[in-house]
Amino acid sequence: MNQQNRDFKQSALSVIAIEQQAISELTQYIDDNFVAACELILSCKGKVVVCGMGKSGHVGNKISATLASTGTPAFFMHPAEANHGDLGMLTEQDVLLAISNSGETSELLALLPVVKRLGVPIIAMSNSTANTLARYADVNLCIRVRQEACSLGLAPTSSTTATLVMGDALAVALLNARGFTTEDFALSHPGGSLGRKLLLSLNDIMLTNERLPLVNPQQTLSQVLVEISRKGLGMAGIADSAGKLIGIFTDGDLRRVLDARIDVHNVAIEQVMTANCITAPPTMLAAEVLKIMEKRKINSLFVVDETGRPIGAINMQILLQAGII
Repeated sequence: MNQQNRDFKQSALSVIAIEQQAISELTQYIDDNFVAACELILSCKGKVVVCGMGKSGHVGNKISATLASTGTPAFFMHPAEANHGDLGMLTEQDVLLAISNSGETSELLALLPVVKRLGVPIIAMSNSTANTLARYADVNLCIRVRQEACSLGLAPTSSTTATLVMGDALAVALLNARGFTTEDFALSHPGGSLGRKLLLSLNDIMLTNERLPLVNPQQTLSQVLVEISRKGLGMAGIADSAGKLIGIFTDGDLRRVLDARIDVHNVAIEQVMTANCITAPPTMLAAEVLKIMEKRKINSLFVVDETGRPIGAINMQILLQAGII
């Protein structure tokens, strides 16, 4: 390894160590002010309007997005644009989350008289209680760091990381307080893989009708094997005269039968099927079914209605194609 490579690695390790320390020291600021900020937001009848300039603005954008996706309505308002008309976004029902490490960002401070006139509560994120922003705020969340990870001590590095972590702490504390569920989370992420995993039910993806491999109890095992091969699901369901599922036969069962030297041409499937098989209702989420299948070490199962009639089938390949796996 040449000297330049060693220098690159040493620089990176130094940054990580400094920022780890900054995050660790942030725990001292999870105090009564943090609780007060959470209570302000929980009682808010409008939205959390996040505001910050420069790097604080970039972090603020992410914080507002995290809040919005975890049950706290929020959006980002650029302070420079707010000084030229966008302050109209802010209503008396809202809470302003103003981010400035120094607490002296001029674009933010220019907004405070109007915000105060509206009676909008202000939560500040800054490095002390002695700056202008903190003095005007109803609550100040301290994000002070001992040093920036930048070797010049100039570029916002540790301070922006601390701000981001404080924002995440706020969002998750509020998520827990609201009793926000995985289903709630999916509703705000319908277009991505998270939404697919959490919102798709078996009704949406199961095979139905003529694609179901179903046989009657009197059919021979050899006839059932033909049906399994024809439908390609690695299983067949056995239904009684009323159409109720009474058992299942899978590729795994075939290996067991062959080991027992059973005549596949003469034995009835009801004699070798697995009764009381695992099934699922059509309204069950596909993600839940995946957990069941993984836990029980099965690759496929039937979907049944409230009377026990098979109305669908699912296997790991279908879950994979649907983006659940």
